[in-house]
Parts: sequence; C-alpha cells; structure tokens
Amino acid sequence: MKADKAKGHNIRSLDVARLAGVSRSAVSRAFTEGAYVSDETREKILKAAAALGYSPNAIARSLITRRSRMVGVVVADLGNPFYARVLELVCLKLQEAGLAPLLLCRYSSQDLDSLIPQLLAYQVDGVLIAASTLSSTMATQCARAGRPVVLINRYGSLDDVSAVSCDNVGGGAAIADHLVAGGHRRIGFLAGLEDTSSSRDREKGFTARLIRLGRALHARDVGHYTYDGAAAAARRLLSMRPRPDAIFCANDTMAIAMVDVARSEFGLDLPSQLSVAGYDNIDAAKWRGYDLTTVDQNVERMTASAIDLLLKLRDHPGTRPEHIEVPAQLKVRRSTRPAVKRKDRSNPATRKRR
Repeated sequence: MKADKAKGHNIRSLDVARLAGVSRSAVSRAFTEGAYVSDETREKILKAAAALGYSPNAIARSLITRRSRMVGVVVADLGNPFYARVLELVCLKLQEAGLAPLLLCRYSSQDLDSLIPQLLAYQVDGVLIAASTLSSTMATQCARAGRPVVLINRYGSLDDVSAVSCDNVGGGAAIADHLVAGGHRRIGFLAGLEDTSSSRDREKGFTARLIRLGRALHARDVGHYTYDGAAAAARRLLSMRPRPDAIFCANDTMAIAMVDVARSEFGLDLPSQLSVAGYDNIDAAKWRGYDLTTVDQNVERMTASAIDLLLKLRDHPGTRPEHIEVPAQLKVRRSTRPAVKRKDRSNPATRKRR
C-alpha cells in the first residue's frame, strides 16, 4: 500500500478508497458510528487513511446526516467550583460519546440570551445549560428551533425543557436532621440566589424538617452563592444576639466564607461554638482547614444523566421533556457537632434513682 499524494494535502475519501481497494461508501461506513463494515475492510481503510493522513470532514458529513454531532454547552458563574466541575465532566462525557462540545460562556447568568444566535447558527444537535439561573428565553427559543434542551442542576416551569437536578429538598432535610441531632437550637440558613430552584428547594427541605423536629428557623440571610456575599451575610448573622449556634449555607463556597469570618473576625471555635454545613461537596470542602459537613450532589451521575437524556430527546423527536432527580448524600465532617448520644432509658443502669 503506497500513498501517491503528499500526506494530508487535500485528501478525499475517494483517495482512501482507491488506495485501500474498496468503494467510497465503504470508507464512509468505516468512519460512521454504528455503520456495518467487516473487520478486514475496516483495517484496510484505516491503514490507507493513516498513510494518506486522511480524516473525515465532520462539517461535510453533517450536511448529509443533518447532524453536526456538536452539543452546545452554555455555562456561567465559573467562579463557583461546582460549575467548573460540571463543565469538566460534561466535556469529557460528550467526547467519550463521540460528540463535540461547543462551549459558550458568560460571566453572569443574566446575560445568556445573547448567545442564542450563535447556538442556532452552528446547528448543534442539542443544548446543555449549566448556570445558576435559568434563561427562559434561551431555553424556549432553542426548543422551538428543534434543539432539545436539558438544564443541569436547575429546573423551571417551562413545559418544553427537560432538567436533571439533585434532590435538593431531601438534601436540605438531611442537614436539618444532622444539626438537630447535634443538639443545636438556634439554627440559621444562608440562601444562595432567591430566584433559583436549587436554593429554594434546599431551604424548603431544611425548614420543613426543622418544623417537624420542633425547631423554628432562628435566622436567615442571603449570600448570593458567592464568597464575598456570604462573608457580608456572615458578619450580620454572627453579630446577632443571641447568635446562631449552627448555620446551613446553600453551597460550599458560602460555607467556606462563613467558616473564615467566624474564625478570623469573631474568634469562634468550630464546632463547639458554631456548626457550619454547606452543599455541593467541592474539593475545598475536604481540605483539612475546613473539613466541611456538606451534601454531595453526585455530579458524575447528574452530568451523565443529562447527556443520556439529551441524546434520547435528539434521537426520538416528540419525546416528552422530563425532570430527573439524582439522590443527595450527606457527608458528615468536623465542621459540625456529632449527634448527641441519648441515654437508653430502658436500661436500669441509666435511670436516675428516685
């Protein structure tokens, strides 16, 4: 087998077919996922392609298949380590599936609508949106243009948009159980953004479980899911009299700010004087300086489910959008007090003598 053209110079599938001694359609099948070609023929074609420096033209193929094999990935708020991890996993999993992520990014979730023309111009097969707030305009226009849309870590009231999120109500309830079991009575909550489903659901699960356990929410503030916003809220909460003896923050970034302010500005010892819990289980939550009790959202399962759902919607037009909830898991570390052991009243040795 000898290449008769300068390697990689304007090589066409026809050139590969001639060198391999096969049809042009066989070359096309060899580079098409799921298409049949015998192992012997595929090996000939791949050797010829390597000799010529040939690689299939994805753009030309998309004109034939009407699929670009590109998925629009819309992200914002990458200062939040949770979304940086989501982006990493989404890109890796798309590439493993033979898809190309088309990354479009904004500093703020409030400016996502300006990305719509780019998304639609590139004829993406679908759109994954990972941002702290939902742009209903973007999601709706992409869906109406025939591009399936899946939200990651958010959901909305839109009927034509699917979503994959964590069981935030259950995660909030688990934190409430843990703090009450630790003997806390003045329990506070630090919200993220008021208009996000994640913060609302975490607070809903948290406060509802507190009420069931006979506790009222002692204090509440908003930290906007940022370190600086949470630090300012921490100063307000910790200046209260009486101040909270435990605070649940709606994400780990805010919980880390709470820990820093409590220690450096108020001289508080954790967890004897204050317990702090977060949400997301980012890498920093495991660092020795924080050792943060938090809720793991199982981001690997969340991103994998989002991509599977997007492909299902792409391959089966007319499929009804759906909302998938991934279970949350409480991770107990040393930033909160352990559960108070209750005396076993059934044991005569533990009963008080009358």
